[in-house]
Amino acid sequence: MQVALLGGSFNPPHVGHLMAATYVHATQDVDEVWLMPSWQHPFGKQMEPFEHRVAMCDALCAETSGWLKTSRIEQEPGLSGRTVDTLTLLVARHPDIRWSIIIGSDILRDLPHWKDFHRIEELSRVMVLNRAGYPAPNTLGPPLAEVSSTLIRDLLARGEAPSDLVPARAIAYAREHGLYGLKRTP
Repeated sequence: MQVALLGGSFNPPHVGHLMAATYVHATQDVDEVWLMPSWQHPFGKQMEPFEHRVAMCDALCAETSGWLKTSRIEQEPGLSGRTVDTLTLLVARHPDIRWSIIIGSDILRDLPHWKDFHRIEELSRVMVLNRAGYPAPNTLGPPLAEVSSTLIRDLLARGEAPSDLVPARAIAYAREHGLYGLKRTP
């Protein structure tokens, strides 16, 4: 089996994540794509609690027919949010799976700060998707949507509904739990 991992804060998950996962599943010969929310951000970014971000990812996965799943692997004791450590654990636990890592071209500038990126390349196929506004050589696919969790949080802070940027089930969960300053729904 071939599984592609799409890691991130998913704070909140949005249509860009869904588009990236769908593109990889449709074109890159993978059986499943696993969303892998960060337990803690390796660069110290503040996030909503892990359980809420996982639940919103599960809501995003409900929009698919079973090939998109959420992994809770990053909550394992001893992991620090470093991709290489998480991938090493996944390879040990699932030796029958061939792994790929999905990153956007916007992340390329951060790779020098990643721990042991050469080891990640040894353990998996690294797929760099073409993210709008971040052209780079050797990326896969057309430019993906210009959307980010930061943009969505900014919209929410201004009281604007990002209904065209966040899948309905994920934003409904955020409202139900009063995340991102949203007024709780009864």
